[in-house]
Amino acid sequence: MNQLLSPSVALPKVASDLFAPIARDLEEAERVLARTLHNARPGVSRLIEHLNHYRGKRLRPALLLLTAHACGKVTAAHHTLAAVVEMIHTATLVHDDVLDSATVRRHVSTVNALWGNQTSILLGDYLFTHAFHLTSTLGDAEACRLIGEATNRVCAGELHQICQRGNLELTEQEYFDIVEGKTAELTACCCQLGALCSGQPAEVVERLTAYGRGLGIAFQIADDLLDLVGEERTTGKSLGTDLEQQKLTLPLVHLLENATPELARRVRQILGNPANHKREALRPILVETGALAYAQHRAEEIAAEARAELVCLPASPCRAILEALTERVVHRSA
Repeated sequence: MNQLLSPSVALPKVASDLFAPIARDLEEAERVLARTLHNARPGVSRLIEHLNHYRGKRLRPALLLLTAHACGKVTAAHHTLAAVVEMIHTATLVHDDVLDSATVRRHVSTVNALWGNQTSILLGDYLFTHAFHLTSTLGDAEACRLIGEATNRVCAGELHQICQRGNLELTEQEYFDIVEGKTAELTACCCQLGALCSGQPAEVVERLTAYGRGLGIAFQIADDLLDLVGEERTTGKSLGTDLEQQKLTLPLVHLLENATPELARRVRQILGNPANHKREALRPILVETGALAYAQHRAEEIAAEARAELVCLPASPCRAILEALTERVVHRSA
């Protein structure tokens, strides 16, 4: 066991059991979510029901609730905010599938594949507006501000990535700027809200926010690796979309920054080829040059830095789970 892990806390070995200590809180957040999104109109109701298939790890609400428990205080506001962050995350997934022309997510057809892009965009907007309205019912101006700022940064990160499509000169720093916005901002906000609504002092809130940001960055690097070398039947979603749209991720950024001129030309030719075999053509190059190993190492390094932020918390089962998540997010197949 890593020396930073809380002592004398046994971690569950089955992933489905990992969130057992917060199971009731997650259930309450699910009830808030279902109650908020309920709509009597059959067409809208059918779309909302389809989103049930999008249920995955529930990482973001779990982060918020685990942080609250680790801080020693869970309130009704935490349940509401857990539902809010899940709505925002789901909205980004629905919109991402449109941007990526993805047809499969969580082993089922995407909303855009079944109902088209217009419906998907409006459904994503529907989730966003419900999330903001639900936050406002708390009467907490600071929570509203943080949720609003985080959502703005998520959208800005996605816009920045779109603007960088086809930029084969993208630097590693620019890649991290994109990732911090589109993915890490929301995970950071989850931990920030979990700590803040538990009444923690500013220093603890800051460290837990940094933990959430690092975890999100590590998660995204792992996700980018799966997009290059994962298996669709395992991940349950369309893969290779970043390559098809020439959105560079860390392995390719590192490869192009360090390749010989001849190899760099070859990689650019593969990326510019309209044929749908980019993953197969690039995989041996990414392996041989160590680009995949480099990205994996960076993910592990950033996750370890995030784990170190948790020393501000007392030892507890929920702190141990937060620590374990830094390992799980970088070593996964889905």
